[in-house]
Amino acid sequence: MADIEGFILAGGASSRMGADKALLRLGGEPFVGRVARSLRSIAARVRVVTSRHEGAAFGLEVVPDGFEGRGAIGGLHAALAACEGDWAAVVSCDLPFVTGALLERLASLRGPGVEAVAPTQPDGRRQPLCALYSRDACLPVVERLIRADELRPRVLLSQVRTRHVAFEELKDMDGSGLFFSNVNTPEDYRRALGYANAGEE
Repeated sequence: MADIEGFILAGGASSRMGADKALLRLGGEPFVGRVARSLRSIAARVRVVTSRHEGAAFGLEVVPDGFEGRGAIGGLHAALAACEGDWAAVVSCDLPFVTGALLERLASLRGPGVEAVAPTQPDGRRQPLCALYSRDACLPVVERLIRADELRPRVLLSQVRTRHVAFEELKDMDGSGLFFSNVNTPEDYRRALGYANAGEE
């Protein structure tokens, strides 16, 4: 889709994991590579947002995180500021089970008056780090939130016209039970490896 660019957020410290989450491997592929492959289903150009690596570490073009230490909201700002398309599809590197089909469905739900599209997890929480954002509508809001020291990405979803996608709209898709499995700790990683080895992707 020519109006969408893809961005992988990989700027976290990975302190709970003890290793760089973006470069952990699942199914023989690093997390960042899996997410990039999924993003390419809707975006011709995919970049990674980080302040910790040269591009060679990921094999992707890097967008520097200008708000290092501000968490995911800083990464969202970097993605939106770098985006040259109308929309930025943003996925965190620690969501390795996100699929191209999921992103295609989210992208299809954009429409007149919609400024962001974000799914809802099975537990009812909104997921701002697997979402699509209108560059022009969302960038100034992110900048305002950072100036106000509001660092929770979910707040952005409440400040723009968001198409919230209920999990019921996604659960028919292959792998939907794992879409939002967040891999933050060694235990999470062991669990993810088990899913992949059992063919539950």
